[in-house]
Amino acid sequence: MEVLLLPPHSKAVLMGNEAIARGAIEAGIGVATGYPGTPSSEVIMSLSRVAKELGMYVEWAVNEKVALEIALGAAFAGIRSLATMKAPGANVASDSFVSAAYSGVNGGMVILIADDPGPHTTQTEQDSRWYADLAKLPMLEPSDPQEAKDLVVKGYDLSESLKLPVILRTTTRVNHTVGDVVYGEMRRIERKPIFIKDVERYVRASMVGNLMRHKWLNNQLAKAEEEASKLGINRVEGDGNIGIITSGVSYSYVIESLKRIGKEHKVRIIKIEMSYPLPKSFLLKHLKDLEKALVVEELDPYLELKVRTLAHEEKLGVEIWGKKESGIPIEGELNPFIVMRVIAKFLDIGIVELKLEEPRTAITPRPPPMCAGCPHRFSYYALLKAIKKAGFKLEEVPIMGDIGCYALSYEPPLEAIWTEHAMGASIGLALGLKVSGLDKPVVATIGDSTFFHAGIPPLLEAVHKNLDVIIVILDNEVVAMTGHQSTPEWSVTESGRRTTPIDILSLVKGLGVRYVKVINPYNINEAIEVFTEALLMKNAGPRVIISKAPCALMVIRQGKILGPRRTIDYNKCRNCLLCIIETGCPALTTEEVFGKKRPVIVKELCVGCGHCAYVCPFNAIIEEVKKSD
Repeated sequence: MEVLLLPPHSKAVLMGNEAIARGAIEAGIGVATGYPGTPSSEVIMSLSRVAKELGMYVEWAVNEKVALEIALGAAFAGIRSLATMKAPGANVASDSFVSAAYSGVNGGMVILIADDPGPHTTQTEQDSRWYADLAKLPMLEPSDPQEAKDLVVKGYDLSESLKLPVILRTTTRVNHTVGDVVYGEMRRIERKPIFIKDVERYVRASMVGNLMRHKWLNNQLAKAEEEASKLGINRVEGDGNIGIITSGVSYSYVIESLKRIGKEHKVRIIKIEMSYPLPKSFLLKHLKDLEKALVVEELDPYLELKVRTLAHEEKLGVEIWGKKESGIPIEGELNPFIVMRVIAKFLDIGIVELKLEEPRTAITPRPPPMCAGCPHRFSYYALLKAIKKAGFKLEEVPIMGDIGCYALSYEPPLEAIWTEHAMGASIGLALGLKVSGLDKPVVATIGDSTFFHAGIPPLLEAVHKNLDVIIVILDNEVVAMTGHQSTPEWSVTESGRRTTPIDILSLVKGLGVRYVKVINPYNINEAIEVFTEALLMKNAGPRVIISKAPCALMVIRQGKILGPRRTIDYNKCRNCLLCIIETGCPALTTEEVFGKKRPVIVKELCVGCGHCAYVCPFNAIIEEVKKSD
């Protein structure tokens, strides 16, 4: 049986994102949508498995703003909905969800924003808690998979009691932690969607209406702490005249640290589960008789600032320890080792007494490489060769990169892209270089999903202003880096919904681009010729080259390979290692023979792309001969 549909009181081992999905099911949602982004992706991926059975609409949207608006529209009609995104996606959606606070909702709505302290997979170490203050939307923070599920359910009840969307802010260690989760009841909420015209509420063009809605919003927020208390949100554990204020995954580190120190029952832990609006009455009740309190949180001193302000305004005698006093860093994620040292300092326990040791085994950093046979490697290889063939130096032609697995081209041996800024920014930044007067070619590279997400508007700008840029759309037919999710090119989505596929070539031509070419990146010579032609054109306006080939991992998962696997003829090989130096393919390594290094093909990784054979100057890499039975 599908693990997400087990009956109430079952216990299952779930990833945090799966627990969030189960919470949405228990809350009786009807619509779930989002845009892929680690560490949030598995929520929609999990729900898509059960969408048909539960009668839910569960689909990826073209970007986070569209996803939020779909979920918000459903909530306008009284249907409970969920929108998911990673931290930078909140930036994309922010215009709509700031306005969503003024309109409010009729059905419960939860907006999952997954932050990535570390960071592990994100271009910025964003602290999205500030968005709650900006938008004036209640925000909940779970600390583990069980709480993630439970707070989702409570979040929908809170949303409907306040008539406001609720932010569920998570971090990577909550989204991707695996733990036991006890299931609750699955609600079946049968509601007919109804949307009633209310201009003052829903039309932001009315300035008088906006003022009235702002007053309404502030009144609703004033009720938030009372409503949260009814739902059992926020709690206190332990006792004593010293306390620790914490939230999210930092709570888990605090609990583990106190247990290892042996002080778990001698410190009052004030766990903030609704971090906006700050539960002032709750905090005052548990702070007023403390001598001192330590605030433990990742990234910005968000809670610390609010707690200090409250203590000052209410003239509390409690001494507040924040990041400056405790030494908690404002960058990177916390861990039990850091938190134990901080608590030891706070409790004035000798570090020798704790017998804390640094981890003995240091893990060697291993940046993710492009996969064996990745079509993007071929695209960038051909582009770099074309730049030289066209008579330019590599340092003369900027290659503006974008968000996706092709951004790994910044690493050796390609070292291709010069920038990776934000979704769709490659084209806009390239336009900026050209309008600034740069007299050399400028190239923007962007993936297919990123192009659909945010690349169309800057391409429109390029066409309208007739700007002289080269745009390479790297179309591998999937959102690869976040787990191979569907794009608008798919004819059937993960939940089985039949769609109208959007053809990138037709779309680009429809936008008015005159020069459009489609290449197969595995045909390196053809790719070099097309890139060279585009580089040598002057004052020709935007040129779009679509480099189209499926993601190699998707091909392999279908039980296929790209071509015949290769082997090395060591009678011809001169041990120049050019196959490794030029391609960087992870299926190539070296071995030492008679004191010299020679290349080796790892047969388990080789997918038959032939790149190594293409670059070998001695024709030493040949097709593997299949042995007859």
